Amino acid sequence: MKKVFTPHLLTAAVMAALTSQPLFAQDAAAKEEQKKQDSLDFEQIVVTGTVRSATKMDASVSVSTLNPGDIEIASPRTTAEIFRAIPGVRSESTGGEGNANIAVRGLPVASGGAKFLLLQEDGLPVMQFGDIAFGNADIFLRADSTVSGVEAIRGGSASTLASNSPGGIINFVSKTGDFAGGSIATTLGVDYDSLRTDFEYGDEINDTTRFHIGGFFREGEGVREAGYSGNSGGQIKANLTKEFEHGFIRLYVKHLDDKTISYLPMPMYANGDSIEGFDAKSDTLHSVYLQQTLRLNGENQISTGDVSDGMHPQVTSIGFEADFDMGDDWRLNNKFRRSTVSGSFNSPFPAEVGTATDIAESVAGEGAYLQYANGPSAGTEYTDTTGNGLAMNVITFDVDIKDMGSYVNDFKLSKLYDDITVTLGYYKARQNIKMDWLWNSYLMELKGDNAALLDVYAEDGTAYSENGLYAYGTPAWGNCCQRAYDVKYDIDAPYLAVNAQFDDLNVEASVRHDSGDAFGTYTSAVTSEKDMNGDGVISVPEMAVVGLDLANPSAVNYDWSYTSYSVGANYRFNEDMAFFGRISHGGRANADRLLFGKVNDDGSVADEDAVDEVDQLEAGVKYRSGKLGLFATGFYAKTEEQNYEATTQKFFDRTYVAHGIELEAAYHLNNLSFKGGVTWTDAEIDKDALTPEVVGNTPRRQADFIYQGTATYQMDKGLVGLNVIGTSSAYAQDTNELKFDAYAQFNAFASYYLTDALTLSMNVNNLFDTVGITEAEESSVSSNQDIIRARSINVRSTSVSLKYQF
Repeated sequence: MKKVFTPHLLTAAVMAALTSQPLFAQDAAAKEEQKKQDSLDFEQIVVTGTVRSATKMDASVSVSTLNPGDIEIASPRTTAEIFRAIPGVRSESTGGEGNANIAVRGLPVASGGAKFLLLQEDGLPVMQFGDIAFGNADIFLRADSTVSGVEAIRGGSASTLASNSPGGIINFVSKTGDFAGGSIATTLGVDYDSLRTDFEYGDEINDTTRFHIGGFFREGEGVREAGYSGNSGGQIKANLTKEFEHGFIRLYVKHLDDKTISYLPMPMYANGDSIEGFDAKSDTLHSVYLQQTLRLNGENQISTGDVSDGMHPQVTSIGFEADFDMGDDWRLNNKFRRSTVSGSFNSPFPAEVGTATDIAESVAGEGAYLQYANGPSAGTEYTDTTGNGLAMNVITFDVDIKDMGSYVNDFKLSKLYDDITVTLGYYKARQNIKMDWLWNSYLMELKGDNAALLDVYAEDGTAYSENGLYAYGTPAWGNCCQRAYDVKYDIDAPYLAVNAQFDDLNVEASVRHDSGDAFGTYTSAVTSEKDMNGDGVISVPEMAVVGLDLANPSAVNYDWSYTSYSVGANYRFNEDMAFFGRISHGGRANADRLLFGKVNDDGSVADEDAVDEVDQLEAGVKYRSGKLGLFATGFYAKTEEQNYEATTQKFFDRTYVAHGIELEAAYHLNNLSFKGGVTWTDAEIDKDALTPEVVGNTPRRQADFIYQGTATYQMDKGLVGLNVIGTSSAYAQDTNELKFDAYAQFNAFASYYLTDALTLSMNVNNLFDTVGITEAEESSVSSNQDIIRARSINVRSTSVSLKYQF
């Protein structure tokens, strides 16, 4: 097949994946020689966050690449777990398939999501903002067998070659049919309920046209015991490439419709031990007895929500890429994507945990008591001596995602003048954010494996709840969370980049000016009396039903702008060593988290609230010697932060500083290979306008060290591997009182080549069944036996796969 404009150089492992042949079927001598010469793939061409493709050795940025083999050996259960294999990236992936908190190089995660990091598919963002409340970008992204690799840029040119991404870019690159062949794989959970089938196929249609198509479908309860099928759905992706004499046009299409369970914090003891009857690693608040909610929808009509839908993205996108050499050293590239996005987010959150008596009296006063509302013990009393005697005030984070669609176009024109390339680009995008928060409050026993709901009665026998629901709204939080908003964010960003190559010296400089407009409305809560269940009787919960104040919407009407720049240089000392340095200034426009507190009556927003700016310095060295490869980077970052956290109803207005060292290494010894990384970060809160008492403290959940490593042993008929991902201790909150223990999670992988085309694999996630806490709601405790609400890594789980390659 004619190979023209292939976007990146293929390593042996990527080549094997794309040609759909197992690694042992490749030329062994060539593979071994390539390992010896390029352990960290320094000669791989990187296309993410660049205007001119360059090898990792020649680029003046910190970049890491993951091929399908790297991903498989890491044994991820979700897409979010893949990010943990990238040096410098802290991915708190305990929330399920999406809703992960992702940070890079000490840039903070003050609320949730990936505020300063951009997730891309094929060079365009999944979402324009990475921390949309209940719409984090990773919710709408899936890794499957159509992915040829993952490229990650930390810092550097991410500030100027993408909008709202000063911390970095993680780009999922799709296969494009460069090599004929495909695969079908079925994965079965051994000790948990899951069945998943992946497929992909690519080939040429004629000498100038090729295609690739693939996707997956899955069904199952998941790794925690939800009591029902929490994961159900899949996606399909396809692309078609037409090559011309001087370029190509590629069409993309994707459809994602995938329900996945969302794990929010779980009750456990402060030392990480599980509470009697509730395993913090394997249980969840999800239950067959709480699958449906009754509430007023965004139009104040009585409706139902489905907790079993969990995170349910529905995405249809279509796009194209055009790349042409126009002669006389001019080159044009344009990428476009239009996405329609809707869905829902629904998951139970433990707002309060206490004894049965305390929980009852918090709702219905002194002398109140609880009874089972459903389940096998329905109608019997629930007391401090029933089971573990604990109950919960559970709030359903019930969000209707009506429209998070977007369009994006990235146009750039380049001109080569001898050894200097000048690129002028224009980025245009719109992000819609239209969603309704429709939260209710329930009482539930603290128990794993299908906990039942509880009804609460006053001392005189008056019922204060119905089938476990005690409030249509969230009175424990001041009925904060019935809200709706429909806001559009327009982004325009011209940019200029210059790249000069002087023998062994590569110099890059770029500047970008982002400007945007936000316009729309948002609506707060209003309370009224309403017969929700239609029985003709107004119950206690129906006396104060919280809906939306549709008659009095508030306006959103503001604009923002900021200018980013980045200057870097890379000097190749010899074939096996290079030094680089870079200074960057970038920004991140704030979006929906400014609503309900930072928007003025006229719809405007203060300039200092609209944009957070980030200054970064980095310098590093790349080195290889025979079987060894090293990539070390020192970094410094100063970050402004305006944010809002839904669970605490708090705003943030602060500045952080961080410095550290990022190390990535690889080594090959005959059939044994090792690849890993460690990042040391020293971060602190430098300024805080709202809570000055935390100045000088370490930002919450920021560990001094994070690390990952993978060892593999290649055999004639198979492969075995061991992966570790770990972190040192970290504080739960910015007050620096409650501290999480360090932990190391080990994952194991083994494959056996039944034939040249058929592979049997097994992987074990969390091999030693470790407890690893990634976040908690509490900031302090009086003893290790205090109950906290936290997220731990999941219980040990094992899966087997059978893959046929053709």
